[in-house]
Amino acid sequence: MNTPAGRPVSRADGFGLGLIATGAVSVAAAAVVAIIAGAFQVFGSDAVVRMPLVGGEAAAVEGLDGIRSATTAHADVTFESLSAGARWLLLLEGALPALATIGVCAVAWWLGVSLIHGRAFRRTMSTTIGIAACLVAAGGLFGQLLGAIGRAMIVDGLASADPGVYDVFPAFQIDLDLAPLGWGFALALIAMAFAAGTRLQRDTEGLV
Repeated sequence: MNTPAGRPVSRADGFGLGLIATGAVSVAAAAVVAIIAGAFQVFGSDAVVRMPLVGGEAAAVEGLDGIRSATTAHADVTFESLSAGARWLLLLEGALPALATIGVCAVAWWLGVSLIHGRAFRRTMSTTIGIAACLVAAGGLFGQLLGAIGRAMIVDGLASADPGVYDVFPAFQIDLDLAPLGWGFALALIAMAFAAGTRLQRDTEGLV
């Protein structure tokens, strides 16, 4: 489809970019709601925490035909009280990835608007994408680490009254997911591509 004179993108492309930018804003708003909901869940009078288990048996599943054995790795445990430190760490476990999502959505919105106006290769675009890359990598990895530390604090507190807790909950466990690191590297590569594009655009404009 040809682009009308005076318009950097066609109407169809502009509609698609506007739709993407609107979707990015909606996802960012959902991430904010998730952070607020997580705060209410963690700081409520009865805090529900997904805790890792030490070889828990799933008796209900074992009774099904064709299943020889089954174990459950986690359980949703409702605690009567938790330390403030553990609550904050558990909040950050979900809040940091959500903040990274908000950052990526902000970049997607700004890029969509920039493309609509025909100015995708802004000088600050590569820097913004680079910041988003750091947020994704750090938010994902540190969120997992802080959550594991928070659960370890809970187990340590319970074990001070009953050492047998260690037979049910591990002292420390982290199920490390490296996907945020991979996404961070991918965004960093995109940031470098935008930096190169910005230099090429500047050099081209200088020749005109």
